[in-house]
Amino acid sequence: MLLCALLFAVLTWQVAAHGPLRAYDERLGRGIAGAREIPSPVAGFFADLGNTVVALPLLLGIMGLVVVLAWVGWRSRRWAGATGGPPGRWWLPPLAAGLALAAVPALVVPLKLWLARPGPPQMAGGGQDGFFPSGHAATAAVAYGVAALLLVRGPGRATGPGTGRAGRRNRGLLSVAVATAAVLLNLGVGVGLVRRGYHWPLDVLGSWCLAGVVLALWCAVCDRWAPEVTASSAPVSAPTGG
Repeated sequence: MLLCALLFAVLTWQVAAHGPLRAYDERLGRGIAGAREIPSPVAGFFADLGNTVVALPLLLGIMGLVVVLAWVGWRSRRWAGATGGPPGRWWLPPLAAGLALAAVPALVVPLKLWLARPGPPQMAGGGQDGFFPSGHAATAAVAYGVAALLLVRGPGRATGPGTGRAGRRNRGLLSVAVATAAVLLNLGVGVGLVRRGYHWPLDVLGSWCLAGVVLALWCAVCDRWAPEVTASSAPVSAPTGG
């Protein structure tokens, strides 16, 4: 989290002070926007994945899935003879995920208004200033990032001696696959935004740094107030003999 915050501060300073990094960024952005190797329709498709109307339903679906899995897991333990209710604060991770996404415009909009960075040439005449950081890139990074974290850390991922080596290996592979998909998806969004001329590269990179801080805070909150339940710590009723 600290590294992301420091990098974001450096990028913001360079943009605000018209530093050398900003000048190089604009040359790079013009080069990427004119790259014929990246088809414009493909770039547009990935850029659109940063829209709230696309990212929000996906995140809401994952949040609903996590809630259902928490309830199903609790019922399964009850049927198996476990005691107690659902895991403590099982509702906190999906709730915090929604708040994390809601924090994006609260963080991005004031920064855009303060810095008022002009956009690429393709956005000239659009009647708007303030392109750093990118709202689309931040929305995609937080929405798809926290959705991946919910899947990786969600209910049903109990760990402990009783889970078995195969189960742990499968969960590890699933975690790698989900994380890889989230990273590639966000890379596609970032490249698409620059290729279509909607943003400069630093706009996207700054948003990723900002999203890194938000996702790190989400993890810290969940680790502190909604830790994962391990198989070894799950309460089980004592067997009765006859």
